Amino acid sequence: MKFGDYADTWINDHVLKPRTEELYRGLLKNHLKPTFGGIDLGDIKEGDIRRRRKERPTAGPLQKRPFGPVAVAKAYRLLHAILTTAVEGGRIRRNPCHIKGAGQEHSDERPVIPVATLVELLDQVPQRYRALLLLATFANLRFGELAALRRVQVDLDACEVRVTESLSEMDDGRLMDGDPKSAAGTRTVSFPAEIVPELADHLDRFAAPGPNGLVFIGPKGGRLRRSNFRETWERARDAIGMPELHFHDLRHTGNTMTAAQGASLKELMERMGPLKPTGRADLPACDPRAGPEDRGGHGQGVRRCKEEAQGNQHGHDGHGPEAIGHATGTRPQAGILREFGKCP
Repeated sequence: MKFGDYADTWINDHVLKPRTEELYRGLLKNHLKPTFGGIDLGDIKEGDIRRRRKERPTAGPLQKRPFGPVAVAKAYRLLHAILTTAVEGGRIRRNPCHIKGAGQEHSDERPVIPVATLVELLDQVPQRYRALLLLATFANLRFGELAALRRVQVDLDACEVRVTESLSEMDDGRLMDGDPKSAAGTRTVSFPAEIVPELADHLDRFAAPGPNGLVFIGPKGGRLRRSNFRETWERARDAIGMPELHFHDLRHTGNTMTAAQGASLKELMERMGPLKPTGRADLPACDPRAGPEDRGGHGQGVRRCKEEAQGNQHGHDGHGPEAIGHATGTRPQAGILREFGKCP
């Protein structure tokens, strides 16, 4: 049986999330079938795989649709999984995938955004997206989790968010609601009380109505799409001089802040939900003996910086229009992060 035919059957026979199936079919089409598609399963040799694995990282940047080492690692893992099933089904005697470490992803270290820069970023996005960035940072939520979040899942009194769904956007534009990546993705995450005024303002002005109304929607009331938000994000990051910044970097920044406040490794992993295979290496360093000093690990640092900032503002007593949760009747200005950003 040809590898290409067997691989198609392998995907069809597995229960996969829509986005995962789309990823696998793309890896087959662009990385595996061009080399192995027309070869019998039993004729795929370890040497062929090694040569192909060696060539791919060099060829990636030259392709019409460039790819990097992460895509090469994903393709190798898929090839290994398919051939493992072929062994179990008696199609081949042994799996020829024996390249040590070939399936491991080695992404570049992502930046931690300075708080002052995060404040600048918030000021560059439209008001309706400020809460999106705040929860991505201080509740460690992914974009898909934020796009699927509903009012009933946000508890402003308890300062908690319950994550039960994630929205995926397919390459053909379809939107698919589904469970988070794994059981670990369904979780309750706390956030600092200091961002509650901004979240309350967002719910009043921008969220869809009703308990099951979506927290984040587009300007015309439609679902929040990653593809539509991309232009807003790129414009904001360019404006602050960080053109390589990813939305996911907000999550990494929040995890680092949490670790700095003493959260343990177990607590960080519970906040983050499901991790990619190299996820542990991406966790910020922290003292595993320490416990969280406040909700989400951010509250104490937020308050400290707020107090220092207010004390340096010509005797500002914290009750003017720049104070957090001010009661002037207008929207919170830069909220907690503007005060946080004033801390040296």
